[in-house]
Amino acid sequence: MTGGNPAGPAFDRRMLEALVCPRTQTTLEYDAEAQELVSRAAGLAFPIRGGIPVMLEDEARKLAD
Repeated sequence: MTGGNPAGPAFDRRMLEALVCPRTQTTLEYDAEAQELVSRAAGLAFPIRGGIPVMLEDEARKLAD
């Protein structure tokens, strides 16, 4: 089998309309290259695994200052 996404199913960008940062309740930005949802207000990037956003602060990456 060729092609496909080794990381799993693609993230449904329509989810952005419903999701907010769990810490600040602000909107998120989708970073397709890094497969993350970014909260600039909180300084966190939440991973997307298998097309599913992991909205746990413990799993989030801190953004560089």
